[in-house]
Amino acid sequence: MSNMNIFKMKFVLLGVVVLIAIISSCNSDILDERPLDFLAPENSFETVDGIRQGITGLHATARTTWYGSANQDAFVIMMGNVGTDVAFHGENPGGNNRLVNYEAEMTSTNGQFTYYWESSYKIIQQANILIDAINKSDDDIWSDASEKNRFLAEALFFRAWTYRFLVPLYGEVPLVTEAISSVKTDFSRDPIADIYAQVEEDLIFGAENLPGRGEEENPGRITKGAALHVLSEVYLAQSKFQLAVDAASEVIDGPYALMTERFGSTIEAFGSGDVFLDLFAYGNHSLEANTEALWVIQIEPLIAGGSSFPGERAWGPAYFRMGNTPDGFQAFRGELVNGSYTGYQDTLSRPVAWVRPTNYTAYDIWKSDWDNDIRNAKHNIKRKFYFDNPESAFDKQEIDFSLYPEGTRDGIRDTCQYIYPYFMKHADPLNHFTDPGRSGGGFNHKDVYALRLGETYLIRAEAYVGLGNTTLAAADINAIRNRANATPVDAADVDLDYILDERARELYGEEFRHITLRRMGKLLERVRLYNNNPIYPACNIQDHNVLFPIPQNQIDLNIDAPFEQNPGY
Repeated sequence: MSNMNIFKMKFVLLGVVVLIAIISSCNSDILDERPLDFLAPENSFETVDGIRQGITGLHATARTTWYGSANQDAFVIMMGNVGTDVAFHGENPGGNNRLVNYEAEMTSTNGQFTYYWESSYKIIQQANILIDAINKSDDDIWSDASEKNRFLAEALFFRAWTYRFLVPLYGEVPLVTEAISSVKTDFSRDPIADIYAQVEEDLIFGAENLPGRGEEENPGRITKGAALHVLSEVYLAQSKFQLAVDAASEVIDGPYALMTERFGSTIEAFGSGDVFLDLFAYGNHSLEANTEALWVIQIEPLIAGGSSFPGERAWGPAYFRMGNTPDGFQAFRGELVNGSYTGYQDTLSRPVAWVRPTNYTAYDIWKSDWDNDIRNAKHNIKRKFYFDNPESAFDKQEIDFSLYPEGTRDGIRDTCQYIYPYFMKHADPLNHFTDPGRSGGGFNHKDVYALRLGETYLIRAEAYVGLGNTTLAAADINAIRNRANATPVDAADVDLDYILDERARELYGEEFRHITLRRMGKLLERVRLYNNNPIYPACNIQDHNVLFPIPQNQIDLNIDAPFEQNPGY
């Protein structure tokens, strides 16, 4: 039967159904449009299973947007690192991509910044559709009111989480709390205080109704601890320091604890390990024994719907591109796969140097505890790389570019793209499931922390500084430093800059550094002081870059209300 005939049959059958309905009922409800043969919000979220699928969809969209394997501008790569004090784009520090040159890149038509805006509002729309459906759902589909509130709280969390990004990056933005079902061209920029008030309301509801640690339906689902952590950060952004302390304390004093003993199954690829290495090892993030995890993004490579994470691809140096040894042989022979050597090492995969740590991150912050801070151990930050080709006289020798004849190397590529300190928390050595010919191709499949208790301590320390209590701030920082076997800090030495240093040591590549620096009012100062991009010092940042430009297409389409651009664009 042809597709046209099938279409005609469906049309006839639908006509019969409608005719029967008209004849058999006088209720005006029959005139309501309702999808019958395809999924839509009106019929997808009528059951708990359907709503659960909606929650799963929110998680999937968040994973793709913030930690996506295919998207090179995923939030955690851009907002977590490049163009701040901790990193710049190493693959091409002289280009016009990934914030190597603020003045040239940061325009209202640049797709990078349009992406952050559009993807954020897609998540907000997705959350609002689900929130509306849950609120309108029949009470009899739920086992009790608490079950309904748990699902509602999880959807509200995603809306709040997304505004947590939008406000620091763009300033006043439209506060959208209802699903948009038709063309809308009269958005307005709402006051930041109003937006944060809504975010607080959403997160407080979450803290009251989300499950506790270990009570969630599946690993990776949102719990009370995650909502309280974000709530504390939102309070900080508004200088509500005591409220920030109170919210963070509920997490720290709850069923969570810093991991101080080794746990899980960890591959010690470089011959040694410790509890910090265990925190980031494949399979360890979501273990019941891991009391430090607040929210873990589930990568899950071995099930339908699983994903991958560009951990090596983004953070690692592109060692395989460096060319030959000083005596003319391929510098890295690599692994033997299907009878040929690949040029890639399974311990390193195939990085492309999107995120190169600044000298501040790679060297300066470790100087006082270089030999004793476990976070600087050789298995946590790989600093030494070795030639790998038995045909060369330099085989197994440490790579040193001074071994090459003068004038034969590109100094910028050598130290920005090919070889630099590699923070192994983002890698998964000897543990790749795909693309063996390229040792995983730069992608790994371990889970990723969205929120970790180590950050909660540093958020509370920041709140204590705001309250003028550096003694308690030092105690929180030292909880982190004691675990790392680092020298405790004295209360007299604690300020926001010290906290930023400790966040870099503990959370490099995990935290969204752009958000942190903007919250503290430190973006311009710290980028100008520490970003050592060799082509564009301080990434050419300008004063007005403390806010991103509003995408021009948003302004152009908003024809029925004024929509002002941020200053300087």
